[in-house]
Amino acid sequence: MKNETKRKIVSPLIMKLTLFLSIVGPGLVTSNLDNDAGGIATYSMAGAQTGYRLMWLLIPVTIALIMFQEMSARMGIVSGKGLADLIREKFGLRITFYSLFFLLFADLGNTMAEFAGIASAGEIFGASRYITVPICAILVWLLVLKSDYKSVERIFILGCSIFLTYIVSGFIIGPNWIEVTTAIIKPDLHSITSKDLPIMVGLLGTSITPWMQFYIQSAVVEKGISTKHLWHSKVDVIAGCSLMLIVTFFIMICCATTIFPSGIVVHDAKDAAIALEPLAGKYSSILFGIGLFNASFFAAAILPLAASYYICQGMGWESGVDRTFKEAPHFFTVFTSMITIGGAMTLIPGIDLFKILIYTQILNGLLIPIVVLYIINLCNDPDIMGEYTNSPTQNFISYILVALMFILNLPTIYYSLR
Repeated sequence: MKNETKRKIVSPLIMKLTLFLSIVGPGLVTSNLDNDAGGIATYSMAGAQTGYRLMWLLIPVTIALIMFQEMSARMGIVSGKGLADLIREKFGLRITFYSLFFLLFADLGNTMAEFAGIASAGEIFGASRYITVPICAILVWLLVLKSDYKSVERIFILGCSIFLTYIVSGFIIGPNWIEVTTAIIKPDLHSITSKDLPIMVGLLGTSITPWMQFYIQSAVVEKGISTKHLWHSKVDVIAGCSLMLIVTFFIMICCATTIFPSGIVVHDAKDAAIALEPLAGKYSSILFGIGLFNASFFAAAILPLAASYYICQGMGWESGVDRTFKEAPHFFTVFTSMITIGGAMTLIPGIDLFKILIYTQILNGLLIPIVVLYIINLCNDPDIMGEYTNSPTQNFISYILVALMFILNLPTIYYSLR
């Protein structure tokens, strides 16, 4: 009798867990693969230059990311269409074309940065970029071209798990956890100076990017998630953003604990990985390098994939990983071109990839509030969302966040172009 009662309780729990696992993916992948080469470089520099004092900022940034990701995912589930599709239908082809034109340039620059991250990670382990970049470019191309959506998503989720190397690095380094906790929950706002402003803007800009909103909406549409699973999708988004927050914390902790007290100047993630070896030991440096390679490799796949989705949706062309090259030629042509150009530019001697990264970050910073305004407008359209429109509270908070983004763009442009 007892065993039968247990089975009646356990069976529904297993069914619910199985259902959740079948829905999980878009939120987890989108948030965590945003921890790309540029993101890791920004978090590393933030920890190396400011110690623990800006770690608190990651919490409100993550809350904002959860809100925007949830809106995009909900819109995709309810409408069954990608974000670029809906922008074209509501605002017209001309506005869509110019929006996607600038977004494509920003993502091409970011793709180049990802291949630069692959090159840097390879050089940490003594491998030439002329070997690592072409091999990884081919692997990324084959991953998407020769797989279906489910396989690609599973591989991306596996990639997310490798970010745990940063958490292991953090525990190996062994920071003062009381200091870390105090800096997060009780920050000393008086210690923040004008020199910290560009880093604060960088933390915001690298955590919330335009491509993420397009990708997650396209992903839930291609996965075929229905409105009865909206709650599961929301949990997926929250779980993905929370894991991203934890990984980001540990990247900053690694650099704040070791590099910040030493006064070593860090310009990118490669500098941070190399600096960790004499300060924190060989294993921390190796794990940091593995994390950098993993982030760069998978972001080099997901950024061109996101671009392929929004370009094809915006222009009304067929798109989707589950389709063949013959069924969706424009989709796979955009994807192939992004990888080819991004990888080839990385191998040009003397090219200033850091400057390209800076300018693409400026473009991303200018585009993200505009993209979010599109999302808010569409999420309040009853013809698109029906009963699933935004609540007044969601709108109020969203508009405040957009206003802050516009305000923060000004110092970003000023400091970047000096």
